[in-house]
Amino acid sequence: MPPLIPFEEIAHHFAEFQHTAFRLETRRGYASDRAGARFQAFMRGVDPAPEPDHPWNVNVREKAAQGGRFSRVRIVDEPPTDGQRFLMATAAGNVAAGEDIRVISRAEAERLGLPGWDFWLFDSSILVRMHIDESDTTIGVEMVEDSGEVLAACRARDAALAVATPSADVWARVRSAV
Repeated sequence: MPPLIPFEEIAHHFAEFQHTAFRLETRRGYASDRAGARFQAFMRGVDPAPEPDHPWNVNVREKAAQGGRFSRVRIVDEPPTDGQRFLMATAAGNVAAGEDIRVISRAEAERLGLPGWDFWLFDSSILVRMHIDESDTTIGVEMVEDSGEVLAACRARDAALAVATPSADVWARVRSAV
């Protein structure tokens, strides 16, 4: 395994990127979500309220005002897991801040040959591979410097964004089926 660094050591990229920050989310859920009060309330049927003053959303708005763009594609199962449903339910607040959040089915992601691991891609040149254990806990990140891997991540991003559906559209369908 390559040397891992704590996620906090790459956090500065979220404020410093110039043009784009893209995330591919591949997991069926995340331990950090399941541990939170919002997830627990969601599981009891409480819709998550937007959090416009959350530091993430404040940064997204600030970067958007400077011309930066946050986007992500979430791979979801059919039917979506509780963790995936929670992410779709909370996406509206991020989208309101200026983030483009889209969804793609796991079958389509596999057809496209998308990676089976989460990553962040900053300005199409800085690739941060997330290392997540079996309990869905991020154990560290890897700064990938190989230009071939960075290019593959750019291609995966482009392929995913070309076919992914806005999260709100998918959430409306999922929610009406529950």
